[in-house]
Parts: sequence; C-alpha cells; structure tokens
Amino acid sequence: MKEKWMVAARKADFNAIGKACGVSPILARLAVNRGMRTIGEVHKYLYGGLEDLHDPRQMKDLEKAADILLEQLDQGEKICIAADFDADGIFSGYSLWKAIRRLGGSAYVVTPDRIREGYGLNENMTVEAYKNGAGCILTCDNGIAALEAVESAKRLGLTVVVTDHHEPIYEEDASGTRHYRFPAADAVVDPKQPDCMYPFKGLCGAGVAYKLIQILFERRHIPEKELYDLLPYTAIATVADVMDLTDENRILVKYGLYRLRQTDNMGLKAMLRRCNLEDKYITANHIAFILGPCFNAAGRLTSAQMALRLLMTDDAEEAAQLAADLAALNDSRKEMTAIGYEQAAEKIETERLYEQPVMMMTLEDCHESLAGIIAGRIKERYHRPVIVCVPVENGLMKGSGRSIETYNMYDGLNACREYLERFGGHAAAAGITFRRGYFDKIRQRLIRQCGLGEADFTPVVHIDIAMPIRCVTESLIQELDFLEPMGKGNESPLFAEKNLRLTKGVILGKNRNALKMKATGEGGISLDALYFGDIEAFEECIREHFGQEALNGFYDGKDGNIRLSMTYYPSINEFRGVRTLQIIIQNYMYTPA
Repeated sequence: MKEKWMVAARKADFNAIGKACGVSPILARLAVNRGMRTIGEVHKYLYGGLEDLHDPRQMKDLEKAADILLEQLDQGEKICIAADFDADGIFSGYSLWKAIRRLGGSAYVVTPDRIREGYGLNENMTVEAYKNGAGCILTCDNGIAALEAVESAKRLGLTVVVTDHHEPIYEEDASGTRHYRFPAADAVVDPKQPDCMYPFKGLCGAGVAYKLIQILFERRHIPEKELYDLLPYTAIATVADVMDLTDENRILVKYGLYRLRQTDNMGLKAMLRRCNLEDKYITANHIAFILGPCFNAAGRLTSAQMALRLLMTDDAEEAAQLAADLAALNDSRKEMTAIGYEQAAEKIETERLYEQPVMMMTLEDCHESLAGIIAGRIKERYHRPVIVCVPVENGLMKGSGRSIETYNMYDGLNACREYLERFGGHAAAAGITFRRGYFDKIRQRLIRQCGLGEADFTPVVHIDIAMPIRCVTESLIQELDFLEPMGKGNESPLFAEKNLRLTKGVILGKNRNALKMKATGEGGISLDALYFGDIEAFEECIREHFGQEALNGFYDGKDGNIRLSMTYYPSINEFRGVRTLQIIIQNYMYTPA
C-alpha cells in the first residue's frame, strides 16, 4: 500500500526541556511530538502521578450519583450492576461490585447476552432486576443510549444511575444544530455529555466507574490504598477498550500495571499465569494483545459471566480452570477470525469493494461477535472505513464498523438513523442493527455523504525523528521506558534512516513470519533488523527495484547493494545472557539515490 511519510516538525528548545526534566534532548523531542508544549507538560507526561488525576467532582452528576447510591445502601436496597459484555464492561462491573460490597451493600452484576439481546441495558434486564428485588440499577460502560430500557425501569419504580463513556444520542436539524436525547435516569454520569465540564473526555467505562468509587470511598472514609487496589482493573479495561493513552489515562494505566504485578486477585493471578505473564514486566502491549483478548472472548463466544466468575472466585482450583477456559475460548476466536477475514478479503477483491470510499459488506457465515475484529483488520489493510454485517434472526442484520482518522463513523451512521433499529459507538468504531432490506440504502447514503477524497485513503506514517541507526544505544533504549505506557494515542516512537543497505536475509519462525537481516547505515554502522510484516510484499519490492538476482543474493549472504529507506523502533535482544542492539522495522520504501 502506498504510504506518505511525514517527519514531525514541532519546534522547541529540546536541550533546555531535556535538562529541566532530566532526560536527553531526544526524549524531550519525543514528548513534544506527542503534544507537550511546556516544561511543566513534559514533566507531567514523563513523571505524572496519581496526585495529577482530575477531580471527579468536575464530572456532571457524579456527586449526585454518589448521593443516590449511598442512600440506597443505607436503606438496604440491593443494587443490580448492569455491565456490558466486553472487557471494559467486565472490569467496570467487577470494580463497582467490589466497591459496593466494601461499603457494606448488596450487589450483583448482570450482562446482556450478545447474541440474543445485543449491547447495553434492555427491558428484559430491568424486569429481571425488579423480580430479583433490586431497588436500584447501576449501569457501567453502557446506558447513555438506553432510553427505552431506563423508562421501563422507572415505570417499575426502580432507581437508575447511568455511568457510561459513549456518545449520547442526538438528532441534527436542517441548520446542523444537534438536539441530544438522554435517558430519564436519576443521575447520568458520562463525560461526553456536551454540558459536562470534566476536562478529559477519553475515559473508558471502568475509568468513569473508578471516579465514582473514589467519591464513594471518600464519603465513607475508606483508606485510599483500597481505591488504588482497583487500578489494575481500570488499566486493563482502558487498554482493552483501545482508549487513547493520553492525559490521565496514562497515569491510570501506568500505576494500574504496576499494581497488577502485585495483585492478590486469585482469578487475575491465574490468568496471568495462564498467559505466561506471571513473572514478566507487564506493558500495555501485553494487555492489548494477550490478556485483554482473553477477557473479551468470554462475551464474544459464550457469556461475560464466565470472566466475572474468574474475577470473583477465591478458589485457586476454580480460578485455574476458568483461566484455562478463557484462554481456550480466545484460541477458538482467533481461528474463527482468521477464517472470516479470509472470506472478507476474497469478497472485497472479487466485488472490487476497495473502490468504495466506505466499505460496507455482508458475511453470511460469520459469528456476529467477530465482525468488529474483522472490520478492524480490513480497515488496516485497505485504509478505508469498514462495516462488516452478519445476518441474525427475524430478518435483522448486525454490523460492526471501524474507521480511519479522517472519518467520524458515529456521525455517518447517525445520518442513517431512520434505517436503523439500534446503533451506538463513537468516531472510530460503531455497532448497528437494521432490517436486511435497508442494507443498500444505508450503504448508498454512507458513500454519498462521507466526504472522503483520495488523499484520505493514503495512510500517513508519522516519523518522530530522522535518526541514523548509529545513534541507537542501550542508554537511549532504556530511556524510552519513560514513554510507557505506549499504545493508541501514545504510539511507540518511530525513527527513520534513508537508504539502509540490507544483507544476510533469513526467514525465521515456525510460521515463517519473521524476516531477520543486517542493516548498514551512515558511517558503516550495522545492526540486526527484524521485520514482522508481509514478507512476500517485501520481497516483491526488492525484486521490482533490484532484480531477482539481488533477492537471491540477499538470502545467500551476498551483497546485492539493496538499499531501502526504513522506519524503525530500537530494542535489545537478550539471548543466553548476551544483550545486543537491534531495530524492529515498521515501514520500508524505495527511494532512488
């Protein structure tokens, strides 16, 4: 895929910032590239602590929600915690359950059945809560769009407190003015409400729940340490829900990961052990690609209650079995996803869907819970907004979409509301339910109104610093740890050097999915380089610009004068106690000398 490489051009006195913050000018530049403008902002970015978190009282209705819940507890009312079925819902639901029990209250957690009921609070759940003797429904990671369900709960005489982080429902009139609709709950806590003054809008559902628990614990004089014990759950949810690791999310995840290594939660310890993370330095990447998917797999393929049972158990044997079951579910999910992705890619090529600015497609035999993952992979491959739809019962279809930076998928789908039974989400991802007969009308309107041009379909590679590999040192690599946690919104730093000479290619791995080579740059300095992308496409690039003989020599140890410009991330390879510098190749490009 054609890419546009751009080197960051932010200006600042990097030497002065680095000296003031005790880091190198390189690290100062990396912080400035991530939006920090002053010495104070850089210092908070690098060293920010729990004392730098925003005051929860700034969030609309949060103190009101705390008042209501404490009154419910004082009256002995049972609280039904209505959570979503993904990792964010699981960990926000568990955090609230644990907090309410610590406050002496009675609570239980319910989640909707993904297949039968779909996302969020529904009328069946409100009726069940009433039958179970609950006096209050407390939502987490959902509820802002549950207008009918909240009305149902209120008709039954239940108190309802909504905590969420998704976009509220709105309708746009002819002048472009948005008219928002909110659930008629007793309190609605969601930083994305347009009149909420909370300074950071990027919390996940568990982050909002953590803020509420903070006030509840303060009111009842619970030691602060017990609040901090909940940080691992907030951290896992934040990363697993793919939230931007900026502002206070960085702090919540940083300290949550630190405390995760010391967790006394029996189920979480069993899951770490199962994933071979028990004795490792756990990063956000471990959550994103190993731990988080295991918890998400429960709600996708069976029930989120399995994951909740894992977190709630005090039995080591049960914890080990549940952790094994979740890991096995995730393995099944990966196999099913691979099959679905191949079917989707074939359909796109056959029907030339890649020519459409918004790709909306159906997969007849795909498990509906995998549609979003497949949409995400297609989006990465074709760099277009994608909605993957699957048929469900009663002539309905469910779709899950993933978008690119320049297209707000929530707004696009909001313009199709007349055709949708249900929808929700945000700019980067959304879910819909609609009658099958409306498929073409929805797709045509999305394409017609998307406003996307050819430039939007060319991915931009944002390079931090054009830096020759001779500048890579072990001390620099160690200093990069200051940037953790890294992930969405706070990506790993990306360096680049033009026309590296490549030799000694070797394909590694049982699946032959890693390419190791020697890269030689400015000054004749050579480092081992690893590439984990599409090796066939890499070989085709060499073949196109240097010929088959040069490619053969690349693998035979001969110098065919192959030169490619590359972006990279530096790292250290440790093998049998020997540490060597290496670079991980992210992108490559032929640039004529």
